[in-house]
Amino acid sequence: MRLVLASNNKKKIVEMRRILCEVAPGAEILSLSDIGFSGDIVEDGATFRENAVIKASVPAGLGYIGIADDSGICVDALGGRPGVYSARYSGGGDAENNEKLLRELRDVSDGERGAHYACAIACVFPEKYGIPPVVAEGECHGRILREYHGDGGFGYDPLFYREEEGCTFGELSPEDKDKVSHRGIALRKFAELISPILKEIEEK
Repeated sequence: MRLVLASNNKKKIVEMRRILCEVAPGAEILSLSDIGFSGDIVEDGATFRENAVIKASVPAGLGYIGIADDSGICVDALGGRPGVYSARYSGGGDAENNEKLLRELRDVSDGERGAHYACAIACVFPEKYGIPPVVAEGECHGRILREYHGDGGFGYDPLFYREEEGCTFGELSPEDKDKVSHRGIALRKFAELISPILKEIEEK
């Protein structure tokens, strides 16, 4: 069975593959580049859930079982921004996004810097299966620091601090991050929903 991750973010693909291998140990997990897709996907949904379905629909339209996540950081003091615009917040990459976030929170007190990561993971099936999209969501709460700590992870991880672990996501090992992250939480819920469906498909 082939599952296609609708993403070109190499670090995200590694993270999702690591967890999905536990969900579907016999599956071949491919990326968009693996199937020769190099076009742009317009993520114009209003929610993480909508964008995840939009992205997963691309490989599904090409005959593959498509899996995609949409995730981002929602900052309380910014009314939930950057939210679905997290990856393109500044128009640049991770460094530029983090710098913009720090600028916007410059005058916000330490006690008002609450934030949460949110993630939606969707699986969209080719029409021949007649199966509706499957979506699972997860959240992880913390706060935004004033300076970077750690160089692991990606996105806003070096700024996202968790009291429970006493460090940022950028300081956690990949395995420890998987245990508590928004994506890890969503993927475990996703696994419970998708495992029996994939098993049924394999048995047909």
